[in-house]
Amino acid sequence: MGQQETVATSLAGTVGQEIGASLASVDAELARRYPGDPGTRQPVHTVYVPADAFTATTLRTWGDRALAALDEHAPDASALAEVLGIPQELAEPVHDRVRAKLEREPVEDLRIDFEDGYGPRPDADEDEAAARAARLVAEAYADGTAAPYMGIRMKCMEAAVRDRGIRTTDVFLTGLMRAGGLPEGLVLTLPKVTYPEQVTAFVRLLEAFEETHGLPAGRLGFEIQIETSQSILAADGTAAVARMIDAARGRATGLHYGTFDYSACVGVSPAYQASDHPAADHAKAVMQVAAAGTGVRVCDGSTNVLPIGPTRQVHDAWRLHHGLTRRALARAYYQGWDMHPGHLPTRYAAVYSFYREGLGQAASRLAAYVAKAGGDVMDEPATAKALSGYLLRGIDCGALDTAEVEALTGLTRADLDGFASPRRGGLTVTAP
Repeated sequence: MGQQETVATSLAGTVGQEIGASLASVDAELARRYPGDPGTRQPVHTVYVPADAFTATTLRTWGDRALAALDEHAPDASALAEVLGIPQELAEPVHDRVRAKLEREPVEDLRIDFEDGYGPRPDADEDEAAARAARLVAEAYADGTAAPYMGIRMKCMEAAVRDRGIRTTDVFLTGLMRAGGLPEGLVLTLPKVTYPEQVTAFVRLLEAFEETHGLPAGRLGFEIQIETSQSILAADGTAAVARMIDAARGRATGLHYGTFDYSACVGVSPAYQASDHPAADHAKAVMQVAAAGTGVRVCDGSTNVLPIGPTRQVHDAWRLHHGLTRRALARAYYQGWDMHPGHLPTRYAAVYSFYREGLGQAASRLAAYVAKAGGDVMDEPATAKALSGYLLRGIDCGALDTAEVEALTGLTRADLDGFASPRRGGLTVTAP
């Protein structure tokens, strides 16, 4: 024991109290604007299906078509690994898990599209399609065949289609209420947002619906699609997307990048419109910074190169999609769009290899941090949070098993949740 130190202070206690009082509004503002990650599962992708093509068997059909493509063009683990450049030691576990995923849960997030994929239709036709979508979604959740997340993309808030978008939203939500209520996995997507005022208008629509049906305030959230340059940089030079998050008043759940609308908006020629174009990288970087800490997640766009035709052509499309997906994951865009059943094998192969190849290092670093054992990397609490989030994402999508993560880290699922986010704990899946 060393010499007992004398502790002395010079400031009156009132100084700290005065500082606390002066920052009280800032503390409240930080808590409101930056609550952190919501702690719920984030799907690895969103699948868009035109409203007139959506049926009760759509999810299973996508899974079956994806399995057929896998069997035809990469019938075993070695073939898939060779096409995509997956390390041989990961070939079997990735291939087996991809097959299991396509059999068990081929689609994690489905959006029934009433916008570009559906187009302008007679009002009676769109009314009927919206009512049918509500019925099929309600039935899917009731019989256990639903994707974890399902919902619609309505038409936008621009003058030409505003009334139609409002009515479709009303018909769909009313149909769900009449069928028993809003499912937990319900997601709404507002496309082509240009001004924060359009977000404010959509919030008013949802408020009115909640008031009409006696729902808790804030029950309905929505994603904002970023498809125009004005949503990134406003006329006054500010980042409009940050103002859109604020305008959502806590209801925004995601920012979805629209590859082709945005690319066309800034003048990128069709041959170069892709999610790895510099214009796309800039837009998503702004979205990422604007959303950081708010609890709003950023979603990457899609590729329009479809894996169809002869095997050589399918392999080329697969390599492109796999590469874009891995690129997005490295940049912390953990979700993207898929436009065709043939994209599902490479979506899951990319996601699963991403989590499995990093499992050992992430688990050892987190275990060392918890044990304060040191090691060749000195991690901080923020890194421990990121490591836990990485492992949890892997578990949620089926890339990792809860048991293997616990064996490597000594941490339970609840422990990981606690490290990742105090708000964590929502819709999850049982890993295979």
